[in-house]
Formats: sequence, C-alpha cells, structure tokens
Amino acid sequence: MSIASALKNARQFLAALVALGLAAGLAARFTGLGAWSPLIWAAVTVPVLLALLIEIVTSLRRGDLGLDIVAALSMSGALAVGETLAAAIVALVYAGGQFLESYAERAARREMTALLSRVPRTAVRHRDGRLEEVALDLIAPGDRLLVRRGDVVPVDGTVAEGIAVLDQSALTGESLPVQLRSGESVLSGSTNVGDAFDLTATRLAAQSTYAGVIRLVEAAQRSRAPMSRLADRYAIVFLAVTVVMAGAAWLMTGDAVRAVAVLVVATPCPLILAVPVAIVAGLSRAAKLGILIKGGKAIETLAQIHSIVLDKTGTLTHGQAQIVSIRAAEGMTADELLGIAASLDQASKHIIAQTIVAEARDKGLALAIPTEVVETPGEGIAGRVDGRAVMVGGLHYIAGILGDAASSMLPRERTPGALAVAVAVDGRLAGVLILADGLRAGTEQLLLALRALGIERIVLATGDRHEVAQAVAVGLPIDLVRSELSPDAKVLTVLSERKNGPVMMIGDGVNDAPALAAADIGLAMGAKGAAASAEAADVVLLVDQLDRVLPAIRIARRSRFIALQSVIAGMGLSFLAMIAAALGHLPPVEGALLQGAARVTAPGRTALIQPR
Repeated sequence: MSIASALKNARQFLAALVALGLAAGLAARFTGLGAWSPLIWAAVTVPVLLALLIEIVTSLRRGDLGLDIVAALSMSGALAVGETLAAAIVALVYAGGQFLESYAERAARREMTALLSRVPRTAVRHRDGRLEEVALDLIAPGDRLLVRRGDVVPVDGTVAEGIAVLDQSALTGESLPVQLRSGESVLSGSTNVGDAFDLTATRLAAQSTYAGVIRLVEAAQRSRAPMSRLADRYAIVFLAVTVVMAGAAWLMTGDAVRAVAVLVVATPCPLILAVPVAIVAGLSRAAKLGILIKGGKAIETLAQIHSIVLDKTGTLTHGQAQIVSIRAAEGMTADELLGIAASLDQASKHIIAQTIVAEARDKGLALAIPTEVVETPGEGIAGRVDGRAVMVGGLHYIAGILGDAASSMLPRERTPGALAVAVAVDGRLAGVLILADGLRAGTEQLLLALRALGIERIVLATGDRHEVAQAVAVGLPIDLVRSELSPDAKVLTVLSERKNGPVMMIGDGVNDAPALAAADIGLAMGAKGAAASAEAADVVLLVDQLDRVLPAIRIARRSRFIALQSVIAGMGLSFLAMIAAALGHLPPVEGALLQGAARVTAPGRTALIQPR
C-alpha cells in the first residue's frame, strides 16, 4: 500500500481522534485537571500534523503547492508558542475536511470490478476426442474450442463448422446479432447468443481483440493527468500574503503569538471544508437521480465541458432491435401476423425470435403452442400453429423455399441497419416484420437542451456502418459523424476534439471504454451498458435514461459555482481576520473558533440540498 493510500485510510481515524482529544481536554479543564489539557490537545494535534507534512512532501514532489501548507504552519506555530487549544481546533477542522473529501470519493466511486469479471478466465478445448477446460494462457493458435451459448468468445478465431450467432455490440456497436458461417472470423469479446459452436483459435489470448481493448483502457487512464483541488490554484499568492503578514506582525510587535494568530486565522477552513461539502452535496443530489459521479475531480470537470462525443448503439439508440413496422399481406392484420410469428418463435432461443415474442406479449396477444417445429440454425424456423404450416426466418431463407411467389412483398428499400424477418403461412408469404434499433424518445430535444446549456460541439462516433450512422444523425443537431470506428479510432476522435475545450464522451459498450477513459470526462450508460465502460467512466448513469446527462451537468455546474463562492468568501474572510489578528484584536483560540464558525456557515454546506 502506498503512503498516499495509507493516509487516505487514516483520515477517518484522525478526525475521530482529534474530536475525542478536544473533548477530553475540555473535560479535564472543567473537572480540575486543567494541567492535562494542553498535553492532550498537543498529543492529538501531532498525528494530524505529521500526516499533513507527509502529504505536503508528497505533493511537492509532484510539483503541487496547496493551501495545506498554511494549515501546517498554523498548527506547528500554535504548538510552538503553547497555544495547544488553537492547534487542536485547527487540526479538527483540517482533519474533518480531509475526511469529508475522502468520504465523497469513497461514496461516489463504488467498487466497479466488472470489467475483469467479464474477461474469460478459461476455455473449453477439444483434445484427444474429449473436452477439457483450460486456462486461456494455454490456448494456442490452431486449437479447437467449444463456445457455449452465453459464453464470451475467449480468443480471436474462425468458425470451425456450422453457424455462429454472435452479439458483437460490445465491440463494434452493432446492435443486431451477426451470423457467421464456417471459416468466417470471430472477435474475442463477442457473446454467443445462438447454439454452441466450435471455434478455431487464430491468436493467443494476450494478442486478441478483447485483451487489446482492456490495454487501451488502462493506458488511457494512466495518461490522464489528475486535476488539482479548486482551492489550491490560489495557494501560492495566499501563502505568500499569509507569511508576509505573519512575519510583519512578529517583527513589528515582537510577539510571536500574534504571528501564530495570523497563521491560525489564515488557515482556509471554509475552503478546506466548504469546497468538499459542496462537492458531497452535488454527488448526493446526483445519486438520488441515478447519476453516479466518481468524486470531486469528476464533478468539477463535468461543469466545464464544451464538447460531447456520443456513441450510437445503446446511447442514442436503445441498443437492441425492436419491431418498427409490420407489412402484412392482404386479408391479414398486423397483429395477426405478429401473433402467428411469435407463436412459432416461442420454440426458438434465437435473440430475434425472443424479441418478436416479447413484442407480441407486450401487446397482449394470445400465443398458440407450436408443434412439429424444425429449426435451421441461423436461418429460420418452421412448424405448425393452430393447424397451419408456418415459417419464420430471413428473407433469403423464406424466398429460397417459396421462390418467386415471395418476391413481390420482399422489401426493396428499408432503413439502413434494419433487419427484415419474413413470415409464410400455408406456403404463401404472409408478411414481413422490420426490426431496427431506434432512437431513444426525446433524443432531438435532449441535444437541443445540451446546446442551450452551452455545449458548443456534438460529435457522433460509432463502430456502425457509415450509412447506418448517417441515417441516425438525420435531423439531429450533430456537428460531425464518424463511423466504422475501432476502439483506438474512437480515442483519437476524442483527443482531436480537445482543441475545442474539455470533452465528454458518452458510451456504453466495451468498444467505448478506451474513449471514455481518454476523455476529460467519461459518461457511461451503466444500467445496460458493458462493465468495461462503467469501469473506465467518471460518471455512470444507473438508470437507462440518457436525458439524465442534463441534470448531471446542471448539478456539476452548481456545485462548482458554490465551491467558487466558498473560495472567494473564505479568502476574503481570512484576509480580514488576518488584519485583525496582526493588530492584536484576535488571539489564536478565538481565531480558530472563528474559522470553525466560518466553516459551519459556509455556503457549500446547504446550498445544494435544494438546488435551483
């Protein structure tokens, strides 16, 4: 464990220690044991001072200069001149502020280890006429693997035989499953949503696509420099003024206590505590709306974004196919066609079949029990429904059976990215169901509202085909469409947008994770999105509602505004108190109590409870 991590873990203990010590010293004073009070207060101040000095040294090694130095000077100066009560009060305020800031980070950033949980650990390999489960490191190119329904493909390879039905949305953004035949390439990280199939490995696990995505996430996270705390940006000027005023008070009066009083009142308690309180209030308010913001740095950056890069599948769209239109033959209604198709599809585990069944049930249609069912994997299904011969499947599957009789109703034009499912009844084409991944309701209004909030540039970046991306962007206030992007190309898109100011990336798939990590702020659709994106992002929407990005930005901006209020008010009050202390009107203990009162009434404490 690093020194920084150990100090973070000790913050709660130090705050409790100082609070108990301060109370114990006061109790000793009022019970006739006053001689012990200074020793108790000094004893509980020293651990906080030592922890503070370690943090200061660590920060200075990174080139960071913060207001913590003022707190260290005031505590050490108060101890040196015997003002132990003032030192303990300052230690309590400082330790309490540090604990609150640390609490904000812990409360907002939950353990999100699902990225690693999705990575396959083992694979099922054919060996000497039997199956064996082996670690991924033992898989070599040429090995024949069994990929079961629901398995994540462990390594890149090719379909050994049969048909593989794969959900590649986590890698490519393509919402509809793909059907791959013998000899076609399969990407690791895809999920098998069809029947089990055999895969011939073509790469080692460490060299496969999914492993590369994880490496991109890690590299992007390492490359992003952390932001300093808001108040620390004014530290150099404030520290210089404090030291000059304290030194002048000492030189002009010869009274070291006056110098200590200046240092004590200069300790920016409203800044040290009110700023993290404002952040905590913002984080809590966001969490109530299903928005997980991972700490103060994220909320501050979120308040300053100028550009947004949006993924398509699962972000602008629902991320799963839905029936968008039904073309029924003469003499049959749309609901009748859907009911017949869904009745037969109850016997199939194909993801499109399940979508059709779910749509019929949502409409309250009564479904019959299919009989004599025969399914051709990856092609279609045939059987009997209420005594009628029914077939449901792809256009080529149905046309191949019915011949020219079906050609008149086959759709010649349809929305890019849509999927047509044909239905035949008693040897005749009964209709066609069109499925597509539609835009979320209110998408245009959301993008216009983002414009109204001051977002200057909106970019659509997707792994989908160009024609699909362009079709989605029609009529939306989008400045640029980038399509057919690999994960690393999405990262480059995000980085190129930084010339316009801080960038927010919004996505949900594994392929979005590197870009989410590389952006100034990454926002993941965590309700249905991939674990990798939730791990890499700074903000996670716990509800599947993209419009929550609006309150997230508003809350972040209000939190930052209140934090800035605290900075300005805190420094202003500190300057006035420093003048009073230098003139001898504010002793150290009274100054420490004044700073404590200032932090209690700081605007950051309550201003976000009922945001405007």
